[in-house]
Amino acid sequence: MENSATTPVLRIALVGDYNADVLAHQAIPLALDDAAAVLERPIEYRWVATRDVHSADAFADFDGIWLVPASPYENTEGALTAARYARENSLPFLGTCGGFQHAILEYARNVMGWEDAAHAETDTEGRMVIAPLTCSLVEKSDTIELRANTLIARAYGRDSIEEGYHCNYGISAEFADALQSQALRVTGWDENGDIRAVELVTHPFFVATLFQHERNALAGRPAPLVQAFLHAAAQ
Repeated sequence: MENSATTPVLRIALVGDYNADVLAHQAIPLALDDAAAVLERPIEYRWVATRDVHSADAFADFDGIWLVPASPYENTEGALTAARYARENSLPFLGTCGGFQHAILEYARNVMGWEDAAHAETDTEGRMVIAPLTCSLVEKSDTIELRANTLIARAYGRDSIEEGYHCNYGISAEFADALQSQALRVTGWDENGDIRAVELVTHPFFVATLFQHERNALAGRPAPLVQAFLHAAAQ
């Protein structure tokens, strides 16, 4: 094991509006601590409320950004700024649930040119990139098929996983079609073919999932994607 006195501390921004009653927020520190122990790296993580994000400068001192669940966020633009900073600066990024949705929204607006891209949970006008799910996934689990030879498949070490959700919104059918030609590649689907994970293939580590894999930590199970995220942050 490396000497922790000389090993640089990994600094992770947890972007979202912390709520002690949210299970994912309870799980995230446990998942990070477990992953850091596996990697034998010291870690510091800081909750960054979306209302406190006024510019991209808020993330200049971090080694990775995790856009966490529990949306709608108090400040949507703060969440989008976090995703954009990570994307444009090759900073390791992990988005789960609401973080997945807003990473998609940021990409649609700023890469694909969908300036009117909207989220049905908070918007009433525009093209709904994020739309209500046909069936709610609040406190449900499902099987997800992973695209082979991707960051997420390598993290799990297999091509089929089962994870839990707590959400009512996902990618709209219209946007799913438009995404097929993009570098933001679909890398996970449920049994009905609906999108459950994406990653940016032009980026060292930019992965977002609709499912909340971090909640494994509440049951004492590892969260492989969190380990992969920290490993990328350490590079």
